[in-house]
Amino acid sequence: MKYLNTLLEKIDKVAIFFILYTLIFVTFFKTINYTLPFVLAFIFALLLQKPTKFMVNKFKIKNSISAILTTFLFFAIIILITTLGIISLTNEAIQLVKNTQVYITQNSNLIDKYMNILKDSYERVDPYIIDTIKSNMSNSISKLSNITAQIITSIVTWIINFFSSIPSIIMIIVFTFLSTYFFTRDLTSAKKKFLHIIPSGSTNKVLYMYSETKKMLVNYVLSYSIVVSITFLETLIGFSIFGVKYALILSILSAIFDVLPVLGTATVYIPIAIYYALYNNWIKAIGILILYAVVFIVRQILEPKIVSSSLGLHPVAILAAIFIGLKINGIAGMFYCMFLVIFYSILKTIKIL
Repeated sequence: MKYLNTLLEKIDKVAIFFILYTLIFVTFFKTINYTLPFVLAFIFALLLQKPTKFMVNKFKIKNSISAILTTFLFFAIIILITTLGIISLTNEAIQLVKNTQVYITQNSNLIDKYMNILKDSYERVDPYIIDTIKSNMSNSISKLSNITAQIITSIVTWIINFFSSIPSIIMIIVFTFLSTYFFTRDLTSAKKKFLHIIPSGSTNKVLYMYSETKKMLVNYVLSYSIVVSITFLETLIGFSIFGVKYALILSILSAIFDVLPVLGTATVYIPIAIYYALYNNWIKAIGILILYAVVFIVRQILEPKIVSSSLGLHPVAILAAIFIGLKINGIAGMFYCMFLVIFYSILKTIKIL
């Protein structure tokens, strides 16, 4: 009977945790459009807390001065890296458009030759088959035209929305910067004030819960950043060795697709390998396929180890959370299940569950 009561009590705690976690998770992501500057500022402030304390102790300056210096330096580094990245991406994109136009101009005779060969072969086919092909081609061209029009419309809309949202972006940056400074300056004193209102017997438990939560969340972000960075660097180095053009753009796309469900790095690697195979450059085509296999295998080996070791969780728990989350609702489901496992582990560690 005692065992049954204990089991029911534990089930109640897990059910309450699950309901509260789901409500907080949904509320957080539903309101992120309104709270984004402050969420980013709080994360940045956590990162800047140690450098700020170091400057206060090392140079014997006020906390407010140290906070503004670290905040300025942090944002200067982010803006510099972002600017350099945008400049590099813009240059590669311009080169891609120019080279595409040059290729079409220089190979117009070759394109005409293949069109004539296709036309000659086309005329030898049965008239009924030709009519069927024409009908299908007409429908395909019509669909292709509609798709092209939709893509162009989407691009134009995105450009217009981007330029129209510049004031909003600037406002987000300003509010994030100011909030980061205030959070960084007041984080230590706020923590002390918060601890004063907690009953003395619970202080150690709250501190332990806070430190464990911060440690696991930071480790989670860092671990996935490491995995994505490894994919980016492997792709950039490999493409540079094989002389693939637009290596930076393609490496960034590989890193982005590496995070997304279903797509993966194959979305970048396979079309490039096919492109070189069509031009009979089999060395590059096979080399890129081998590089893809290396990147894929390295990710499959490193992801569970890096993520699980940084979070202190079993690799199977991480794999199960990722797989189930992706099946439930893609990226959002993956984050939901990952954080569910993380917070459950934290509460179990401090013996709340």
